[in-house]
Amino acid sequence: MDHIQQSFSVSFNYHVYFTENLFGKTNDRLRVFFKTGSDPDVKQKIFFVIDEDVVLNHPDLLKEIDSYFQSIEDCVLVKEKLILKGGENAKNDLISFDKIVEAINKNEIDRHSYVIGIGGGSILDVVGFAAAVSHRGIKHIRIPTTVLSQNDSGVGVKNGINYAGKKNFLGTFAPPVAVFNDLQFLTTLSDRHWLSGISEAIKVALVKDASFFKWIEENANALSKRDMDTMRYLIKRCAELHLKHIASGDPFEKGSSRPLDFGHWSAHKLEQLSNFEVLHGEAVAIGIALDSMYSQLCGKLSSTACDRIIHLLIELGLPVTNDLIGNVETDNPILKGLEEFREHLGGKLTIMLLKDIGIGEEVHEMNSSLIIEASAGIQKYVHK
Repeated sequence: MDHIQQSFSVSFNYHVYFTENLFGKTNDRLRVFFKTGSDPDVKQKIFFVIDEDVVLNHPDLLKEIDSYFQSIEDCVLVKEKLILKGGENAKNDLISFDKIVEAINKNEIDRHSYVIGIGGGSILDVVGFAAAVSHRGIKHIRIPTTVLSQNDSGVGVKNGINYAGKKNFLGTFAPPVAVFNDLQFLTTLSDRHWLSGISEAIKVALVKDASFFKWIEENANALSKRDMDTMRYLIKRCAELHLKHIASGDPFEKGSSRPLDFGHWSAHKLEQLSNFEVLHGEAVAIGIALDSMYSQLCGKLSSTACDRIIHLLIELGLPVTNDLIGNVETDNPILKGLEEFREHLGGKLTIMLLKDIGIGEEVHEMNSSLIIEASAGIQKYVHK
């Protein structure tokens, strides 16, 4: 039978900027970005969606944005700024998504315009998803405001919302056109949110870079005390490792390999079981501890390396267990996270374990009895 074969590739290119006081009068980052990408025949509209907590913690932000864009001739700032409640609940229904789409429609935001999200990972996920499906793709810019979103989710290519009780069931692979990491936003984070984001740096170090893990160990005290210079390096190095992985061959995750999801199969399920009272970074820390202990019990990881990992998490004030996962039994719903993770991958189950710090190894099955034993083994660290 006659047929025509079509094949083409699409190139994506975006910059991740590291700065402070992004909307300050003397900061040219955004101004240069819009001037460089402007079309003299098109007035680009700029529409902001902002996390409510960011507005509360930075009461001058809205005025600063208005003032900043007065000096950008090539853009038209949409007067309305959509303020949405952040956190995981922003992703748990269609309310926030619908509000963004409605605002895009009402303000006539077209494909020459920009939707800019300011907030934590959840808000950025919803904004990216809404932008990606409106007009089949409106350009979006991310301004992450948490440690976790600046070093991990905010610099990646994924967007989405939760659906049917499943993490990121609806979503897109749609890279931002730019990411602006502004350290000033981190100054108002609670200690809990400051620390929880560090778990993603530990994760990427464990599977990608042993020397980075050692650096985190050596600087754990400074990170706990909120030293900004130390955090600046952690965020940039973590972002570098994430971006390098994205460019390594499977950016849109067509296969089943997800090395950067180390510790995530149980973390995603734990978030859901806790009704998202456990923060994503906290759940990842618990998942890292569980999979590190599992790696040790199945003979892949040395007890010394496992001890280093769990002790670092504890030293940073991160949780390594939770009541919902600490007493795992054969019918515990946390174990259902394995099947949901396989379904999310779209193929065979692929779990990243550790052979050593900085060296991962993928497996395609996990032993439920050994998971239960691993969960029990972690208790010795918290009951000393």
